[in-house]
Amino acid sequence: MKPSASSRVVRETVATNRDRGQVTAFVIGVVAALWLFAGIVVDGGLALASKARALDVAQEAARTGAQQLDVGRLRSADDIRLSNGKATRAATSYVAATGDTGRASVHGDEVTVWVTHHQRAQILRVIGVRTLTVTARAIVRAERANR
Repeated sequence: MKPSASSRVVRETVATNRDRGQVTAFVIGVVAALWLFAGIVVDGGLALASKARALDVAQEAARTGAQQLDVGRLRSADDIRLSNGKATRAATSYVAATGDTGRASVHGDEVTVWVTHHQRAQILRVIGVRTLTVTARAIVRAERANR
């Protein structure tokens, strides 16, 4: 018996329907990979910029703290020492004014400032990364200017 024309159409339709959905799964996978790559590029760039910003804040805060000299000691002993309390407060106030968090310490004529900056993720939030946290440290030494 010879197959009828209608049974050939049914067999061809069934044979072509088996491949449906494979391209869709591939496209979804490629789009997800590209989105993740874009997130790494964009949010990675933001993290690098945030690191530079945190370092700038730490350096400037340390400079601000290093300006808080113990004037009495400078005049009496001609020695450069920092006023510990004033230098620490000046440095931490500077950091707080920028919206970052940080701490400062003073040892002799050196001010050390640690800054923590939180950057909101833009694209990686989709996979659960809400913020990128960067830290920076700066050390500044108070010195006598050349006369």
